[in-house]
Amino acid sequence: MDVRLPKIGDSADNGTVVSILVRPGDTVTAGQTVIELEQEKAVAPIPSSSGGKVMEIKVKEGDKISVGAVILTLEGTGASTSAAPPAAKSPGAGPMSTARPARVAITEVDEDEEGDEPSESAEDDGATAGVASPYVRKVARDLGIKLGRVRGSASGGRIVVEDLARYIARLERGVARAGRHAEEPKGLVFPLVNQDFGLFGPVSSEPLSALRKVISARMVENKVTLPHVTQFDNADMTRIEELRKKFKASYEALGVKLSPTPFLIKALVNTLKRHPKFNASVNEVAETLVLKHYYHIGIAVDTEAGLLVPVLRDADKKSLLDVSRDLAALAEKARERKVSAEDMKGGSFTISNQGAIGGAHFTPVINKPETAILGLGRTRLTPVVTASGSIEARPLLPLTVSYDHRVIDGGGAARFTVDLVKAIEEFPEQDAAI
Repeated sequence: MDVRLPKIGDSADNGTVVSILVRPGDTVTAGQTVIELEQEKAVAPIPSSSGGKVMEIKVKEGDKISVGAVILTLEGTGASTSAAPPAAKSPGAGPMSTARPARVAITEVDEDEEGDEPSESAEDDGATAGVASPYVRKVARDLGIKLGRVRGSASGGRIVVEDLARYIARLERGVARAGRHAEEPKGLVFPLVNQDFGLFGPVSSEPLSALRKVISARMVENKVTLPHVTQFDNADMTRIEELRKKFKASYEALGVKLSPTPFLIKALVNTLKRHPKFNASVNEVAETLVLKHYYHIGIAVDTEAGLLVPVLRDADKKSLLDVSRDLAALAEKARERKVSAEDMKGGSFTISNQGAIGGAHFTPVINKPETAILGLGRTRLTPVVTASGSIEARPLLPLTVSYDHRVIDGGGAARFTVDLVKAIEEFPEQDAAI
């Protein structure tokens, strides 16, 4: 009996095998997870549809497989199940993303100029034809491109973002030759790098992982569609260091490490309550600003596979002890690639903390559809002139706030940053006590 990859969610129809959890000779039951499949940034468990003895495994780690592909073969029969695994949807997708974006008119001229367009037997609804990821389909909808007209260059004819760029460039060349003017697509059109760097010296190459491709696409979209402005400041960590020293032992007695980050999260949440536009999202279709009355803080985690952003939910309702415990658990899940799509959805504000690595100020990219992001550097002893005029060595934390200038102006960003620094430097002791 063949066990095949089932349909996963509404739009996900393929993925990359990241781990195989059984071996030939093992006995599995119906519904038991046999492989884990990476789609976008999430990893989904794939169960066996039947029970029996594993005779042969048809895939290996790193394989890209689609719905219907044979995963393994079983000897004997057992109870079967048709339950689909949890959908590994693209992180960041939420209620706001369900609305159909306004389409951009692109005049289609001389589409067959290079003879490589797929034939179109019927009109598709903007972006319903062709094999493509949810993100590529969204980009196609935003640009008004019918995927049935685009030839995919990836494995199995899958359409990637670069194929959309080639398609747009081909349309532009056709317009230029015809001497007509078409409406500019509302998106970035750029030449693709395809250069033989070996002409200049020794090189080596390695394939981009599925996660790296997703990160790349998301960062480009976030950077070019949001007008970023960044505010810089430093916060004196003397108060927080004193509280850590005072309560460290009592936290460790409960098996929790008391790091500076939970303090910073609580200070951030208190500041967000005073500045609601920083805890908001723009609905670009309805042209409204959605002010969120929950505080789900995304925590950027550096992993061997790439950047993941699990979400710490309801940070305003949790004690410092709970935040410390949950933060450690989320970071561990991220590093072990055990975070699910649900773990990375619904964030209202994101923190990118490089303090454990080093460095000072940097300019983090906003995690769209959020309106701002906080970047934290490494705390260092720095000479500070006090109010009395004396010079003291103080632990200063470099912090930066990148914000969406469509929503937030410079004055508002300055006030937010001043209040955040004050919340850090005057952290109340009762909020740290157990």
